[in-house]
Parts: sequence; structure tokens; C-alpha cells
Amino acid sequence: MLDSAGHPAHIVNAGVSGETSAGALRRIDWVLRTPADVIVLETGANDGLRGLDVEALRQNIETILARIRAAQPRARVFLVQMEAPPNMGARYTKVFHDLFPEAARASGVELMPFLLEGVAGNPALNQDDGIHPNVRGAQIVGANVARVLLERRIR
Repeated sequence: MLDSAGHPAHIVNAGVSGETSAGALRRIDWVLRTPADVIVLETGANDGLRGLDVEALRQNIETILARIRAAQPRARVFLVQMEAPPNMGARYTKVFHDLFPEAARASGVELMPFLLEGVAGNPALNQDDGIHPNVRGAQIVGANVARVLLERRIR
């Protein structure tokens, strides 16, 4: 999508299925060995699904962002907004939601809207587990990311 819009990009997906923010924190130094112009950090969804401590998630995200800044100070960094499922309760979902813009502000990075906008909760766009996008859902997720990067004029 970026190439088609005139922004050639080599994209590396360093995600690990099922990983929590603690796992991402353990791996970040290894991931940062590869230089990048743009870094999109999406973590926390599995923390939310498991009802893990939101303050631990915040600390993990802020530490990851600090390590990104130290290792690759010229990279443009985006933190992706994630959401906890509503069955975790109103208080948990609000605190979870709020931590992403707070962490982005505190770390001086850009906040990217919810990755699964238009996909989450739609059975036609998710696998049988109801959580992970199917092929069509993944295309929408990719379009969501590409749209934000293009709107914010990544180079």
C-alpha cells in the first residue's frame, strides 16, 4: 500500500503471536539491531486479554519507547492505541485505553489510532477465535496503518 502511494518501504514485522508487553520488552534490544526510519510499536493487546496489570504495561511501553529513542534517535516512532475487551470491566478498559495516549505524550512519540478499527468485533473479518483478523480483516488493518503513515507524511 505504501509502495503504491509512492512511498517505497521495506517493512519488518517483529511481532510474536501471543506475546505480552513484557515479552516485547525482553526482545526490544534484539529488534533494534536493524536500523529503521519508522518504528510502529503495537503491544499490549495480550496484556489486556489476560487482564494483566495496567501499570506494568505502562512501564513496559515507556521503557520500550525509551530504548527505541536511545538506539535509534532519528527514527519516527508511533505507538498504536490498543483496547481491552469490555468483559474486563469499565474501570480496567478505561485505564487501559488512557495509558496509550499518556505514554505517547510522556515519550514524545506519535499515537496511532486503534489497530483493529473496523475489524474488532466483526465476525466476518475475524478468525474463528473472534480475536485475530482473517485475510480480509488483515487487509483492513494494513490499510488502517498505511492511511495513518501516509496522512502523517512518513518518509
